[in-house]
Amino acid sequence: MTQHNQPSLTELENASEFVSRHLGPSLDEQAAMLEALGLTSLDELVEQTVPKKIQLPEALPLPAAKSESDALAYLHNLARQNKVNKSYIGMGYYNVKTPTVIQRNVLENPGWYTAYTPYQPEVAQGRLEAIINFQQVAIDLTGLELASASLLDEATAAAEAMALAKRVSKNKKSNLFFIDENAFPQTIDVMRARAEYFGFELIYGPAADAANHDVFGALLQYPDKHGEINNLEALITELHDKKAIVSVAADIYSLVLLKSPGEMGADVVLGSAQRFGVPMGFGGPHAAFFATRDAYKRALPGRIIGVSKDLRDNQALRMAMQTREQHIRREKATSNICTAQVLLANMASFYAVYHGPDGLKRIAQRINRLTSVLAIALQNVGIKLANQHWFDTLTFTVSDSAAVLKRAYAEGVNLRNDSNNQLGVSIDETTSLDDIAQLVTIITGEASALDACIEKAQTYSSFPNELARTSTYLTHPVFNSYHSETEMLRYLKRLENKDLSLTHSMIALGSCTMKLNATSEMIPVTWPEFANMHPFAPQEQTLGYDKMIAELSDWLITITGYDALSMQPNSGAQGEYAGLLAIMKYHESRGEGHRNICLIPSSAHGTNPASAQMANMKVVVVDCDDKGNVDMDDLRSKAEAMSDNLAAIMVTYPSTHGVYEESIKDICEIVHQHGGQVYLDGANMNAQVAITAPGYIGSDVSHLNLHKTFCIPHGGGGPGMGPIGVKSHLAPFLPNHAVRKIENTGADNGAVAAAPYGSASILPISWMYIAMMGGAGLRNATEMALLNANYMAKRLSEHYPILYTGRNDRVAHECIIDLRPIKAETGVTEVDIAKRLMDFGFHAPTMSFPVAGTLMIEPTESESKAELDRFIDAMIAIKEEVNRIAAGDLDREHNPLKFAPHTPVDVANWDRKYSIAEACFPFQDQLTSKFWPTVNRIDDVFGDRNLICSCPAVDAYRD
Repeated sequence: MTQHNQPSLTELENASEFVSRHLGPSLDEQAAMLEALGLTSLDELVEQTVPKKIQLPEALPLPAAKSESDALAYLHNLARQNKVNKSYIGMGYYNVKTPTVIQRNVLENPGWYTAYTPYQPEVAQGRLEAIINFQQVAIDLTGLELASASLLDEATAAAEAMALAKRVSKNKKSNLFFIDENAFPQTIDVMRARAEYFGFELIYGPAADAANHDVFGALLQYPDKHGEINNLEALITELHDKKAIVSVAADIYSLVLLKSPGEMGADVVLGSAQRFGVPMGFGGPHAAFFATRDAYKRALPGRIIGVSKDLRDNQALRMAMQTREQHIRREKATSNICTAQVLLANMASFYAVYHGPDGLKRIAQRINRLTSVLAIALQNVGIKLANQHWFDTLTFTVSDSAAVLKRAYAEGVNLRNDSNNQLGVSIDETTSLDDIAQLVTIITGEASALDACIEKAQTYSSFPNELARTSTYLTHPVFNSYHSETEMLRYLKRLENKDLSLTHSMIALGSCTMKLNATSEMIPVTWPEFANMHPFAPQEQTLGYDKMIAELSDWLITITGYDALSMQPNSGAQGEYAGLLAIMKYHESRGEGHRNICLIPSSAHGTNPASAQMANMKVVVVDCDDKGNVDMDDLRSKAEAMSDNLAAIMVTYPSTHGVYEESIKDICEIVHQHGGQVYLDGANMNAQVAITAPGYIGSDVSHLNLHKTFCIPHGGGGPGMGPIGVKSHLAPFLPNHAVRKIENTGADNGAVAAAPYGSASILPISWMYIAMMGGAGLRNATEMALLNANYMAKRLSEHYPILYTGRNDRVAHECIIDLRPIKAETGVTEVDIAKRLMDFGFHAPTMSFPVAGTLMIEPTESESKAELDRFIDAMIAIKEEVNRIAAGDLDREHNPLKFAPHTPVDVANWDRKYSIAEACFPFQDQLTSKFWPTVNRIDDVFGDRNLICSCPAVDAYRD
């Protein structure tokens, strides 16, 4: 037999490694790109690009990469160590029935979860419709006039309500805010931490006492944590008489049956939409709803989706009042709204669409009826309820709570355990009559027939008649049209088809890192062992979660060069906030609480000033030089002048200008010399991992955008995760939690999120990514991010000026192209180019940030050379159109750029001075594969001047 050289078994196994699936360019493509850059290897690229003094001296000590199947098997073994009991704990988290049509076609669908925030609304009309539906749900159920597009969770929404109250209250002399002592403890915890640095004084007590104090605002819970339902109308009137702003934290399902807080006069109503089909997931991600009066629209935190019109006067949706964004207003932003919970808000809105008002009412009535059956059964055996009224929650006292809990755990049941033999039960849509019978047996120790209780519950009123809802809700056709699975499936697909996502083409957003969200990474999210865990379940039931989080934490500590890590922040913005709080608390612990100045280079990430403002820090901007680097003379001067009060510097690395600054270690040393701490923003970690590290560079704290560098998808604008890594001296100041204490941090530290580990159910995504990449794979990913960015910058530089470069004229993982000369010569703006890219099938790069009149481009490591070339060719073709305008071959006002994007409506009503072919099919392959924007260019000014943030009118909907 003829012998041939065959690959070894090891080589065959390595050939199927996940790393090669994650990286876009093949080995041949890598070689071609390196040749185009005049390089022979990736190592040479790193040496030319990254300052030698910050390069790690050795490889990361991470476990060897696992295959996809091995990683999934290992993680599944961890998941099985969780014991998912039937939960009746409640406290803002409930078992749900996620409609399978929504789970499969939204939560598990990359067409929905890989999309980006709808800053380019012409290619985001599907998710914009879903979000405005969410706003309509909030408006209808709360009885208020205006709602946001979601916030991070109920507790942070309550903290935002407190901040709004201070901004708009006419009781300007007061610095007191009242919190209902029967609000959820995690909500109180987050509000306490937020109030400390806003300088607010908090008063706690029974809700009825609120008007006895001179407060600028109050938070009331409806129903409260014990399940009690109070008529708040008179109390709200009393508070209004004292010029206070009243916020109500409400249960979304109870509002289907109960009089809305808006009808009782509340100024703000907020809560979690988790009950509308989103699994508990050990705490998140869950969308919070937030509604207020139209008069307070300028103070409303978060994003708002509004109705506008396009170039042809057709209805179109967009993000309204974008000037409130922190990227634009910086330290003047009303809140840090970089991350919402869009994917989860979409799910909740689809849940409401699928069930409709009648379906929701049936479910709510069933929850309430089952609760009444249980209440009657307990009262029949002499158990006294702590609450007189209820929707779904009962609180009661037993003679021996330890015995009851022992029986419950033996039966696979979790009850709420308050104290002093007081227990609680919250019923949800998954509860059955058999479950109620089991609960009676567990609580009483004896089985009991329920027939009489069921009969009595038929006519039993569990809340006062004056609190029964009489107003209509969800009357819009969208909530009354899609109740069969066929119709719902088609509705979801129609919306999905309107959105551009990573399933269509690269999304080259600078500073946002839209890389592959691999299927193997996403699969564990919906495993029941992860999806159905209550965040306050006893720790002995969460061993799998705890081990997964511990392993991921250890890996991230290794990657960052820090000593400790908190998983609690559930967005990058929250991570920034938590990191700054740790710095402030550290200074206070040393008797230097007066330090409050935060230096922020003009090249920093846009959320930084808003986060500093939230931590009650004074922002001082440090200039940059002509090459985009921090001006070291300006830094030295300001650090020295403010030395006595310097708290921190927030610096992004590589800078948002796309440059590895040579002086980064010097920056850290200067700030440390003057008593400050270094916050290194983790937004651009994709250019650091396994090549350098924040802790090695010299910083003290960083947040990590797991939804960027570590592959959690953006979900159309959220979920996100922003854990923070810190050096050991800051570890005692990491967030803790009022309900589930966290080890190795200060016992009295407040929380920054409702759940102890933030949005824990999406952490398996990052765990899988690191497990499948290993240390060498992670370095390879960073190298490829640099290669793709430099290849793109090299080719584009022949047509557009690259604004900033670093050593050897290299860029980091992103680059900025300067469009200002084009605008000056031809009148073509960055907006025109962004919209024209849609005709080529691409989402625009980051526009006018961090420099107005530019595009910031980040290709990531996951895009192939072919896709990079396709994008580059589109940009070159657009430049050729610009050249034709400059030469007079195209009219300055009537050309494909000014009328972009083009839609099927244009084709059906063609009235342009140029051809359909050059407008709509600039690439030949688009004749057979074309992504069509569904609306023409949207009129932003019209949308803000005619603010409509609820579902369009019925007539428009029918059209």
